[in-house]
Amino acid sequence: MTVTTTSNDMSRLGHLASMAVAAVEYRRFADLIRSLSPTDWSRPTDCTAWDVKAVVCHNLGNMAGNASMRENIHQMRTAMKRSRANATSMVDEMTGLQVSERVSRTPAQLCDEIERLIPKALAGRRRTPALLRRTVKIKIPAPHNTLALGYLIDQIYNRDMFMHRVDICRATGREPALDADHEGRLIAEIVGDWAANHGRHFDLVLDGPAGGAFRHGEGGEQLRLDAVAFARIVSGRRDGNPVAGLLATEVLY
Repeated sequence: MTVTTTSNDMSRLGHLASMAVAAVEYRRFADLIRSLSPTDWSRPTDCTAWDVKAVVCHNLGNMAGNASMRENIHQMRTAMKRSRANATSMVDEMTGLQVSERVSRTPAQLCDEIERLIPKALAGRRRTPALLRRTVKIKIPAPHNTLALGYLIDQIYNRDMFMHRVDICRATGREPALDADHEGRLIAEIVGDWAANHGRHFDLVLDGPAGGAFRHGEGGEQLRLDAVAFARIVSGRRDGNPVAGLLATEVLY
């Protein structure tokens, strides 16, 4: 599909550029959780099963798996075993494991551990060989079923942490850090995946510091909304409100 845009480029970043984005996202996430008050950690989030602390534990678990092959294998094997035993999603079992193994830590311990793991998690993701990034497939729930390891490492981990950072900001009454160079690049990639998933003509204007104007073809659905609101909607975070048209198309996070 040929996609043109009136501003931002919707193509996916390459591996090294994605790692530069990851470095900024790790830093912004670490700075955000350092700013939380003691009462913020127990606040409910848009991830209805998790409070703020659980969201942090999940992201820390992802970082730990990226930083250590031993930890990655532990999470994978345990999640697969529980998935088979419980007839549940391996992804759900893995994220639940990440939370349950870390939720007893104090907020200060979680903050310190994230700071410690930033360079290690980056290094682990950066050194994944190109051949493995292209050929290894990860099983995930339908309708996607599988995704390439490289897509997980380069795109999913970045946008998942970004969206959880937004979750924490919404839960605690903060405004997320937003700019065109970082969040704008993340949202442009999300728009690209959304466009590829529905394959329809559209004219999309996203407002705010991370926004832009995107178009494919002529005569398509016209949409205008806040950039972060768009990212939340296509992630499945719809606040109980039905959506219609192209906004009903979801993107993998």
